[in-house]
Amino acid sequence: MSPVPAPNRRADAQRSRAAILEAAIRLLPEARMDAVAAEAGVTRQTVYAHFPSRSQLHSAVLDRITEEALAAMDAADLDSGPAADALLRLVDAAARTLGRYPQLALWSDTTSEGERHAPVAERLRRLISRGQRDGEFDDALSTDWLVSVVIAVGHAEADLGEEETHRSRRTTLLRVVGHQRHL
Repeated sequence: MSPVPAPNRRADAQRSRAAILEAAIRLLPEARMDAVAAEAGVTRQTVYAHFPSRSQLHSAVLDRITEEALAAMDAADLDSGPAADALLRLVDAAARTLGRYPQLALWSDTTSEGERHAPVAERLRRLISRGQRDGEFDDALSTDWLVSVVIAVGHAEADLGEEETHRSRRTTLLRVVGHQRHL
């Protein structure tokens, strides 16, 4: 009789980590380690094996949500059509993703916020540069300044109600980049 092979520990660990992250996302912003463990169906020790501290768990959750937002932005086909339309698709995609996590605003992580914004800023930089190069956006302001303003508008949006933000966001961003479209 041959011995029964041991389960694939790596796959089990990946499933546990994914379950822990999903549980932490559902429990935002509280996400106490014991509550996350119970929600994920694992022990506290398993949570701590993957995330030795609550701040590391928070950071991993924010990374996961950032990845989701980046995927949505990339799916918005930023290289096609007028730059203004692509800009609105990008910010709408990000807003839809982040809108699924309304408690996220209560869960700040300033230590790595710059790192998290870097891939977003790069997409915005490419897009705004294209709009400026094509004469669609005003080039009187630097691209980097406009990228910072677009990101700041996204943060300000978290403080407003949903109805007001959609139109305000679109109008503000088009005015910031110097686009003449009226909404």
